[in-house]
Amino acid sequence: MLKIRRIEPFYTKRDGDRLKLVFAYQYFSILKDDELFHFIPVEGKEIIINLKTLQIENLSDVFVFQKSSRFIRLPLYQLLLVSNIHDHLQIILSDLELEKETESAYSAVNEEVNQLFAELELENRERMIDYALEHRDKKMFELLTQT
Repeated sequence: MLKIRRIEPFYTKRDGDRLKLVFAYQYFSILKDDELFHFIPVEGKEIIINLKTLQIENLSDVFVFQKSSRFIRLPLYQLLLVSNIHDHLQIILSDLELEKETESAYSAVNEEVNQLFAELELENRERMIDYALEHRDKKMFELLTQT
């Protein structure tokens, strides 16, 4: 059995309901019989996941790993069968979901902050109108009540 030592996408790209995990040198390595082989992007270099079904779409892509002058060529479907890659992909997907949740939380906070600023600006404007009335500053009053 092969063991995934490291699997880190070089970058991820979301394309509709598909997520592409693109790999580069030294971001993906496997252990076979206690020997470490590093991924080289000779043939396949990405894993495409359908986010609706969570199925991998490019099972026939061949991934190549190298240790000195020895190479291992594995179709993605075989890599899925003989390694622990599922565990690592699950972690990557959960990290992406966490980022998505964090972004939506920031969005909600930003909306609340913007609403608070609008309320404070309105209260400040009302105080300035009161100030203009108290000091009989007609010019300031007209300026503040125009908009």
